[in-house]
Amino acid sequence: MTRPERSPRVASHHRVPQACPGIHSYPTLGLEPSEPPGMLPVGPGPELAREYLQLADDGLVALDWVVGPCPRGRRVTNAGGLPAVLLVIPNAWGRLTRNVLGLCLLALERGYYPVIFHRRGHHGCPLVSPRLQAFGDPSDLKEAVTYIRFRHPAAPLFAVSEGSGSALLLSYLGECGSSSYVTGAACISPVLRCREWFEAGLPWPYERGFLLQQKMALSRYASALQDTVDTHKLFRSRSLREFEETLFCHTKSFPISWETYWDHNDPLRDVDEAAVPVLCICSADDPVCGPPDHFLPTELFHSNPYFFLLLSHHGGHCGFLRQEPLPAWSHEVILEYFRALTEFFRTEERMKGLSRHRASFLGGRRRWGTLQKREVSPSSNLEEIFSWKRSYTR
Repeated sequence: MTRPERSPRVASHHRVPQACPGIHSYPTLGLEPSEPPGMLPVGPGPELAREYLQLADDGLVALDWVVGPCPRGRRVTNAGGLPAVLLVIPNAWGRLTRNVLGLCLLALERGYYPVIFHRRGHHGCPLVSPRLQAFGDPSDLKEAVTYIRFRHPAAPLFAVSEGSGSALLLSYLGECGSSSYVTGAACISPVLRCREWFEAGLPWPYERGFLLQQKMALSRYASALQDTVDTHKLFRSRSLREFEETLFCHTKSFPISWETYWDHNDPLRDVDEAAVPVLCICSADDPVCGPPDHFLPTELFHSNPYFFLLLSHHGGHCGFLRQEPLPAWSHEVILEYFRALTEFFRTEERMKGLSRHRASFLGGRRRWGTLQKREVSPSSNLEEIFSWKRSYTR
């Protein structure tokens, strides 16, 4: 791993800088209302401990660690006794839905340590610079994943994305390839052909609902963005494509074409480099993504051994519901899939260990000495690269 130009910062517990403490943690309950129909949050929601991660360019993203309610008889997902970390990426509009919260609560019950990633300016994360995260730009997610790995170096890391948020996860897996810290990933109702999806438009209730969310989220930063984009045109946008194109293509400092934008943000641009198993759960009656013959690149699942498709007749968009109080069956499938991956990789490591033991026994003392060389742990490597420290403020 190479050293970035400037590492993310977390304030030291010995001395806290006055300008920006980097990370804060505090408990928070409940959720923001005003979700579009069919995407409402549930009840009081889980207990969350928020951290703000200061990025290399001084921007901020937020990590919401799900810390409660702590269920009785919680199961441990890893044989080593350390809970696996479950990184959850919400949709691209930054709203927490009942699907995300239900998955986090079920994962907590099954022994995972869920954490929700929020982009710049999303879900209460302050926008401290006029730079926003493009649809398929994984640079911020890379820094967040590196910090999670630093914080939990020995725990397996799994990742789940919802709807349009899958573009971010797939872009990350493609760009990082085999150097990704993720053990396995899953996408619920992913938007895979993103450019065509924007250009075709959505059924008007969803198009209007998502567009309204975008405008409401950025309206508080209108004055800060006016030097970067044409805010008058931005907030008069009548479609998701027009909004996206105005925000990221028609910038005042560095305008680009719509085609160039998708050359850099198509989530499948580096999909052949992905090196972890990815399960995509889709529905034939998805009203947001559209019919499978239009939105599903079936050739991907035929040609790429890392990508698996579960296509159901019914389930809607990020629904897959069952009778209350049972959780969505997609959540059960994902956690069972991660459990199977854990067992598979554990067996692989056991077989490799037996093979190394046999080779060392047959190779004599010289070979034994080579195998006994001490390996440097990932945690110690990261401690040398980054100067992160934790700081809690309550």
